[in-house]
Amino acid sequence: MKKLVLAAALTAAASTAFAGSMADPVVEPVVIEEEAGSSSAGIWVPLLLLAVVAGAAAS
Repeated sequence: MKKLVLAAALTAAASTAFAGSMADPVVEPVVIEEEAGSSSAGIWVPLLLLAVVAGAAAS
């Protein structure tokens, strides 16, 4: 009977020992990326290419 009580006490002590601690959980912040520049930033390359082609065709 003493072994049964001792086994039950050790089991209860072991289960609470692995239950965790009172430390705060680590939560990573959410990263929100915003695109820099305006919506017309991608228009400059085609306009420059069109200007070069128009200049080559004119000469």
